[in-house]
Amino acid sequence: MEKISAILITLNEEKNLEACLESLRWVDEIVIVDCGSRDATKEIALKYTARFFHRAWDGYARQKAHALSLASNDWVLSIDADERVTKELSAEIRRTVEAGERDGYFIPRDNYFLGRRRTGGAWRRDRQMRLFRRPKVSIAERPVHEGFEAAGETGELASPLLHFTNDSLADAIRKMNAYTSLEAGELAPSRKSSGGAIVLRPLSAFLRNYVSRKGYRDGAHGLVLAMIASLTTMLLYMKIWEIRRGRDNS
Repeated sequence: MEKISAILITLNEEKNLEACLESLRWVDEIVIVDCGSRDATKEIALKYTARFFHRAWDGYARQKAHALSLASNDWVLSIDADERVTKELSAEIRRTVEAGERDGYFIPRDNYFLGRRRTGGAWRRDRQMRLFRRPKVSIAERPVHEGFEAAGETGELASPLLHFTNDSLADAIRKMNAYTSLEAGELAPSRKSSGGAIVLRPLSAFLRNYVSRKGYRDGAHGLVLAMIASLTTMLLYMKIWEIRRGRDNS
């Protein structure tokens, strides 16, 4: 039987980690790379695996690449601490790995916001490359929204991964601020921003997520998420403007 390693990167994940690791009891190995948690993350992790490592933060892509390098098995499942593997998904992964027909598989994600599953709009079901043969995969080195890329043929699983993305508005706003800073730093050299972009792009993001992608079907949750998507876009273009203004004035 083919063996599977699960890899995670962590920082202060005591709220999420235990439920995540409980959902991974069926894998053959769990590898965790932590970058300096000050809560109970390490104590929780050591109840499930001895393969807990510390590495100074060097960006999402490099942290995950390091975790991948520590995996002992050819088949790897990449997962975040706020995600859960269902029994149906674990069974499908086992069957898929035994068949071994492709080098990588996209897994759909059911995204939950404030405890409710999204059906439309921002953060509706997406798909990500999360199951793959270790020798056949590379990782895109981006400051944020990094991802694994398989060299050979890929497929898609049917069973979803559960993703509990935010349990409070404060958490959502904190992540929005952090991620837009990283993305603005990446985009600023090649993308312009202006007063028009700061106004019109957020409006477009709101209409796209609330109307075109049917975020309105999720009631107040959908409205709040569409507003967050709009604010995220506004903050991103404001930060791009700030970076380019500083560069042009230097």
